[in-house]
Amino acid sequence: MSHSFFKKIVCLFLILFFTEGRSALKIGDYYTIPPYSFQIAVLKYNGGGDWYANLETSVPNLIKFCNDNIKTTINPEQAIVDAGSIEIYSYPFVHMTGHGNVIFSNQEAENLRNYLMAGGFLHVSDNYGMDKFIRVQLKKVFPELDLVELPFNHPIYHQKFEFANGLPKIHEHENGAPKGYGLIYKGRLVCFYDFECDLGDGWESPEIHKDSEETRTKALKMGANLISYAFMGFDKK
Repeated sequence: MSHSFFKKIVCLFLILFFTEGRSALKIGDYYTIPPYSFQIAVLKYNGGGDWYANLETSVPNLIKFCNDNIKTTINPEQAIVDAGSIEIYSYPFVHMTGHGNVIFSNQEAENLRNYLMAGGFLHVSDNYGMDKFIRVQLKKVFPELDLVELPFNHPIYHQKFEFANGLPKIHEHENGAPKGYGLIYKGRLVCFYDFECDLGDGWESPEIHKDSEETRTKALKMGANLISYAFMGFDKK
């Protein structure tokens, strides 16, 4: 799929995103109403880390929360996409998590780079133990970029839901303050990395980690901000 074609798809998502109803699309001489505006994918990667962590309930719960609270029409079924697959262009928002090692081949790194440059968005959630690996691999994707800590006044924290102090603390890990990092390509945030936070765990169903409803709601609200920002890139009240 060419970059220009992918950008047209992204533009279409922007038209459909945050609408009360579902827009009709003309195909030939017929109009069709798409059931969903887009689908979210979980990134499958190599290296031995558990890319499938939280797979059962995390992203599906976030999707439901977004559809219920910020007027999205995201497909309730998450997809799984390989880091090196051309199919990644079908998913404007890709979520990545795990506890351990991550390895991107040269081809996978190039594929991710092209996807992000073309308008895609990657959210990385450190499930504990991923940090030293993912930093190296993201450098392979964008050698010229460094992960930068986003200030609390960044729009990603001020979409539908306000997070005046940045990321909420979901799980303790090393008991450090939660930090949100980003890769910024030509002025656009293309990758958001939550560290010492664990948003993905916070999206899971309550019986998984026994998190309080307050904690889970904070995680889901921040996740909804990620979705909102990935498409709009500015305050969405």
